Amino acid sequence: MKLWTVSELNKAEASEIQTKYELPAIVAMLLQIRNIKSQEEIEDFLYNESEIASPFEIKDMDKAVSRIKKALDNDELICVYGDYDADGVTSTALLYSYFDAIGANAMYYIPSRETEGYGMNNSAVDFLKEKGVRLIVTVDNGIAALSEIDYASSLGIDTVVTDHHMPTGNLPNACAVVDLHRQDCHSKFKNLSGVGVAFKLIMALEGEYCDVNSLLDNYADLLSIGTIGDIVELKGENRVFVKRGLQSIMNSDRVGINALVESSGLGGKNLTAGNVSFTLVPRINAVGRLGLSGKSVELLLTEDEEQANEISSQLCDDNAERRQIEAEILYKIDLEIRQNPSLVFDKIIVIDGENWHQGVIGIVASRIKDIYGKPTIVISRSGELAKASGRSVEGFPLCDAVFACADLLTHYGGHPMAVGLSLESKNIDLFRKRINEFANSFSNMPFDKLNIECKLNPAFLSVDLVESLSCLQPFGAGNPTPIFGLYKMTLDNIIPLSNNKHLKLVLSKNGAVINALYFFTATEEFPYQKGDLLDLAVTLDTNEYNGNVSVSVIVKAVKADSDNPLEILESSRIFEDFCLGNPLNKQQLLSILPTRDDFVLLYRFLKSNGGYNFSIDTLVHKLDNKLSFGKIRVILKAMSELKLIEVTESMKSDSIKINQVSGKVSLDSAPIIRKLNEGCYGG
Repeated sequence: MKLWTVSELNKAEASEIQTKYELPAIVAMLLQIRNIKSQEEIEDFLYNESEIASPFEIKDMDKAVSRIKKALDNDELICVYGDYDADGVTSTALLYSYFDAIGANAMYYIPSRETEGYGMNNSAVDFLKEKGVRLIVTVDNGIAALSEIDYASSLGIDTVVTDHHMPTGNLPNACAVVDLHRQDCHSKFKNLSGVGVAFKLIMALEGEYCDVNSLLDNYADLLSIGTIGDIVELKGENRVFVKRGLQSIMNSDRVGINALVESSGLGGKNLTAGNVSFTLVPRINAVGRLGLSGKSVELLLTEDEEQANEISSQLCDDNAERRQIEAEILYKIDLEIRQNPSLVFDKIIVIDGENWHQGVIGIVASRIKDIYGKPTIVISRSGELAKASGRSVEGFPLCDAVFACADLLTHYGGHPMAVGLSLESKNIDLFRKRINEFANSFSNMPFDKLNIECKLNPAFLSVDLVESLSCLQPFGAGNPTPIFGLYKMTLDNIIPLSNNKHLKLVLSKNGAVINALYFFTATEEFPYQKGDLLDLAVTLDTNEYNGNVSVSVIVKAVKADSDNPLEILESSRIFEDFCLGNPLNKQQLLSILPTRDDFVLLYRFLKSNGGYNFSIDTLVHKLDNKLSFGKIRVILKAMSELKLIEVTESMKSDSIKINQVSGKVSLDSAPIIRKLNEGCYGG
């Protein structure tokens, strides 16, 4: 369960925005909620499709232009040195395409994720020296390549760095370091992706007569894919790039993009940032994850339709392979959690395995984080060495937790929401202990949140309301698809769809009836019954069938209206801390210590239902909120210790099976009850 939060709305400000800009009420409300309130912010957000700030606002841009123009004048071989993810690939394709268009002597280089890792390396520099390269221009990397750039310089190769990552200390000794996060860079907009910085470099190379509209026409398709792929905020200039790019992708002159759109099943569909994020970007990333990074650049550069179709087909195959590898790792982790549920009791989940594919462990960490609502680090052991990737929840700086364990690590880096690190395999257990000590000392360790924009009255749902939201697109990082709350809805019917793969829920409130789609959930996996009062977190869309347009309500999360997620999460944390031996006060211990009547209540429910096969947290609702979630967990643990029941917890589902027991059982003899009594009463 996540912590459901509803954004604060200043109705007076929203009303003022609605009147001043003649906007639909729901749009004005969302702008106010998202803190887009000034005239400049609103006009830029809603109407800007071409205005981009001068690239020369960025520190060292003039030096970068000067060195590159010298290379152009002298016909020096320039290498665009990129990266293997979607941002790095599109950055490389964009800058190389530009160099090719102006007749530069240029090549590109993408390091292998598997054998070279991220960024510049000396072996690659040696290779480029043999090729005759005189100037390296990095895209989406370089800010941390201090020694590699010095090495290149010793071989007579100059470097211009263009990057968007945070400097970790001293800047590299390059001809120019174009990075918006330099402390001495005073550019206004700081959230560009690597491809955005590369585009700014092209603007600067075009000079004072730069035709930004023409450049966007040429490169917005690449710009949008890289910007969406890097999950930077879709505000300011990024919003311009993606707006223009979504139009451009569907009418692209690049045969590779056209082939990828067709092979991924998007041909003829209305393209959104979500389509790009979940369909195109994973395919571009997949080859980098599996060690063939250059193929994506080839796809974006080729003018041969046959080659484009061949590479695009390979990208789709590689993406399917990546998903299979990911599923296999998740299956192994699921088995491990079934055997040892306390693995996920830690505030930071750290799970390791032998020779898990390093290209997908970040995705796996993200999946586990979403399931358990906790920061997660997944480690792949390879003999004596191990590499890891981690993902965090909003409000917890995972990079700080990792940096606090720096003495155990051989390499590390990242930002508050994502990290990468390496360490010796023998130190994994100590790392797990140390990073959780940091989490235990962190004040107000946050719960994962489900952010709801506002509550909606179902009577007001209409096609006009949904269509009015289109002016807020493109949705993505920093401007998420709005999630609305439908509260106190009565469940009238549950209808299976597509051979019970999905559900249609019929719900009502005060005479208003809606149909809501709940994807990837079967009837036997849905814990609620007709007549239950439910709260739903939903997104809204329109659906056209036989010429009729209707509102489509898509359920993202559902809970019983009586549930209080904060109470459930806090009670669960007390139980987990108790199981881990973390210090608790007497009040906390008493809050999870059940009475005999509590045992009887839960056991009778389980017996009358022949066990239970839904998420354990839904038992709070099933028992009419008579027991805290912590007490439920303690009772289940105690009855399991006494062999009265068998409890299986996994990533996908929970199940409780009733055992046949002869004779009486002393509940106080369960180890967890004895330990709780000792903590509460001292013996």
